[in-house]
Amino acid sequence: MKKLLLLLCFFFFHFSSATEIHPYHVGSVEFNYNSKSKTFEISSKFFLDDLENALKEKYGKAVHFNDEKFKPIINEILSKYCAEYLKLKTDNKFLKINYIGYEEDSESVHIYLESETVNQPKKVETAVSFLYNLFDDQMNIIHIIVEGKRQSDRLSYPNRYLYKNF
Repeated sequence: MKKLLLLLCFFFFHFSSATEIHPYHVGSVEFNYNSKSKTFEISSKFFLDDLENALKEKYGKAVHFNDEKFKPIINEILSKYCAEYLKLKTDNKFLKINYIGYEEDSESVHIYLESETVNQPKKVETAVSFLYNLFDDQMNIIHIIVEGKRQSDRLSYPNRYLYKNF
């Protein structure tokens, strides 16, 4: 009986409203320098419902990631959103970031981007403020990898800037 009660509690909390699923608002962004292509491969992961709500708040359009009919509009507004809330600078030069696409599962969205080509950097600066337009307790975990050396840090609202030397 105790196991059944625990299982029911898990399902209740797992499938109820967003604040009960994850009372913390957290995401991650990884900037991985690929020395062969000379680009930063950027991937991020956020809770699906949080990202849906942030896009609706920003653009006034409700979208649903697990519904195929929304895919074209999601790609359009997600590209704009990423351009506004993610910046990358290496050795004092801003890099152009290209939106590649996204994929979702039942609970999260993975976003993929790639920088323009750049020589291996000595200094990397990022500005990441994903979901700051929706949550004043948002925390983003940032990973920067250059030549296999990984440096990670946490950015909590309103802090959006991270500087790392390699």
